[in-house]
Amino acid sequence: MNVYYVAAIWVGMALLASVISIRIAIPVALVEIVVGALAGNIPGIEQHISQPEFVTFLASTGSLVLTFLAGAEIDPVSLRGHWKASVSIGFVSFLLPFLAAFSFCLLVLGWTLHAAEIGGVALSTTSVAVIYAVMVETGLNRRDLGKLILAACFVTDLGTVLALGGLFASYDWLLIVFVAVCAVTLVLLPRLVRLATARLGHRVSEPEIKLLLVILLGLGGLATQAGSEAVLPAYVGGLVVAGVFLHDRVLMDRLRSIAFALLTPFFFLRAGTLISAPALVSGAGVIGLLLLVKLAAKLAGVWPVATAFRLPRRERTYTTLLMATGLTFGSIAALFGFTHHLIDKTQYTELVTVVILSAFVPTLIAQQLFRPQIIDADEEEALGEEDLSIIHRRPGSRAPATGQPDQQAPADEPAP
Repeated sequence: MNVYYVAAIWVGMALLASVISIRIAIPVALVEIVVGALAGNIPGIEQHISQPEFVTFLASTGSLVLTFLAGAEIDPVSLRGHWKASVSIGFVSFLLPFLAAFSFCLLVLGWTLHAAEIGGVALSTTSVAVIYAVMVETGLNRRDLGKLILAACFVTDLGTVLALGGLFASYDWLLIVFVAVCAVTLVLLPRLVRLATARLGHRVSEPEIKLLLVILLGLGGLATQAGSEAVLPAYVGGLVVAGVFLHDRVLMDRLRSIAFALLTPFFFLRAGTLISAPALVSGAGVIGLLLLVKLAAKLAGVWPVATAFRLPRRERTYTTLLMATGLTFGSIAALFGFTHHLIDKTQYTELVTVVILSAFVPTLIAQQLFRPQIIDADEEEALGEEDLSIIHRRPGSRAPATGQPDQQAPADEPAP
């Protein structure tokens, strides 16, 4: 089939998903998966949405760059400022759902060991994309509570990426070489980016972005050769250059534009096309149970830790629900398992559907029922101390140990 014809169909699906996303105010990644699933299950259309090598390559590169951007969105200052709470909440947010989903898939559903491991990894995630969009939309990204949630999200997903890379790596001399090269490269990466920006500036040829792509693709290739997963160095690499991007939003915005315009749509659309409609219908019961397992495990892990750090009840519930979301890394883990023949198409469909539902259900409940009340600077000046105390400290609740989120002066808001 004509390669331009195939490319036009895929980009057309991406355009359709963008328009729908804008109209209904839902993250575009979710819409792309749904559009891909609908297109992939239309009878007689398989030959028109075929997946030649360039589609697979662009999808793989999209997951790599998306993972890097997710790490780069974390504010290092916030991570250090809330490290106790964020590490504690993020760790249990990964560990309990991983163990619960792994045990359920292995012992109850009767999946193989590797399939159960993929199930545990895919359902342990927290969605950076969904949470970051919610934080920016609500203004919580400028408050202590929002910064705490974003930092905890990073810890959770770091655990997910480490598990995905560690469980399926080949432990030999090549893995040692990979770890050593990654360590040296990641230490030097911020300096290299600053040097490229200072010496070359923001040129039309985008040398800084090419430098980042060379490093990401090189480390990704070495990770794959070592039997690990390419997203592992990409995620950590995003974190180590987050401080550079914080002061150079031009570079961040240009890389994001390239990723979301061309690369990530191929990843999410391809993830959707692999969903089987018959498996979706026959596995509805399994999907419901897996979603329940994930949500219950997140609740059992995050709620008590948030209580220990003295978050008020409303903020505690809000944090727990958002930490139960999933999308990007869940999709990456499921697709990794399917393409490496660790899970079959039915299991892949069930996992991706649960991932999609976990992006919708907890977010909707959190935003509609438990969204924290934010008082901006002008309103705060107009209120007296007695009114502010009523708003910030509800009866029967104590102030969170992370500080007073609604009283802190807002920091510069990162570009969405």
